[in-house]
Amino acid sequence: MSPESTVSTATTNVVIAGLGGQGVLKASDILADAVFNSGFDVKKSEIHGMSQRGGSVASDVRFGGRVLSPMITEGEADFLVVLSEDQVELNTPVLRPGGVLLGPDLLPQDVVANRRVWNVALLGALSAHLSVEVSVWEDAIRRALPEKVHETNLRVFHQMREKAVTA
Repeated sequence: MSPESTVSTATTNVVIAGLGGQGVLKASDILADAVFNSGFDVKKSEIHGMSQRGGSVASDVRFGGRVLSPMITEGEADFLVVLSEDQVELNTPVLRPGGVLLGPDLLPQDVVANRRVWNVALLGALSAHLSVEVSVWEDAIRRALPEKVHETNLRVFHQMREKAVTA
């Protein structure tokens, strides 16, 4: 049985937003890699804005049985992952009624202290809501990040995934 035959035909819409330098694009790369390697059709788009100067950055990731467009319009996001608290209000309109907002307010103090892992930590929280095997997430994280940061990022990924599962 091919992976495609086990994948839901429904499309899942995820917006990852934050400020330049926070790892929004890296997080969307990891997400796209994980869902692609789980047999989903994936489309991704990015809005860089003034990303090199700390401006707003957003990335849309759509996946499912067959996805035709990479863009998520207002009120269609199933999940909104926000890496900067000041970007929540700006991006909330994209979230559909009943959609899930995952933001920095979820992060425990030990993770808050290391801003460089917020993107992977929030992917851990997101992962609890998606039908992607943990090992596939781990492989995507390892492929996207330098080996010297694997241990820390995998630890926070699992910490946040566990927190989201038990919430």
